[in-house]
Amino acid sequence: MRAVAGQHVDFWQVTQDSLDWALEAASLTDPALRARLLALYYDLPAYPEVPALLSDLRARGLATGILSNGTPAMLNAACGSAGISDQFDAVLSVESRGGYKPHPTVYDLVTARFGCTPDQVLFVSANGWDAAGAAAFGFRTVWINRTGAPIDRLYARPQHILPDLSALTGLL
Repeated sequence: MRAVAGQHVDFWQVTQDSLDWALEAASLTDPALRARLLALYYDLPAYPEVPALLSDLRARGLATGILSNGTPAMLNAACGSAGISDQFDAVLSVESRGGYKPHPTVYDLVTARFGCTPDQVLFVSANGWDAAGAAAFGFRTVWINRTGAPIDRLYARPQHILPDLSALTGLL
């Protein structure tokens, strides 16, 4: 809603506001619980197949990157806690654009950083709406649909849907 209204704040603020809403909706007012839940956001593990996949992609000489709505501090912490910081050629935050995915100018961060065209990118996301936005931008897309959710009814669709990342190299 903030993006549509042109009222950008960084994703850490969005995260805090969302948690505060959820806590209020559940009639929870424990400041220690709030602090603990926010701290957990900086200590997220990777899914089990991620380290091996990233190593395989790097061994194949493929460029790897993250494009996230998260702030640079959030991304650095997440990569560090997951033990995958050294597996990326770029970790890109939308903060440099002052907007959020799925706006096309955000996906352009990838093509600008890697000096490529959209069709040269295989974009992988756990969010169907993100895969749709990337597909509309022209990326080849994979939606990692771990829960078997239905496809979002949006203006574009991911080209591939996988239950996890284990079969991703087969798409290369």
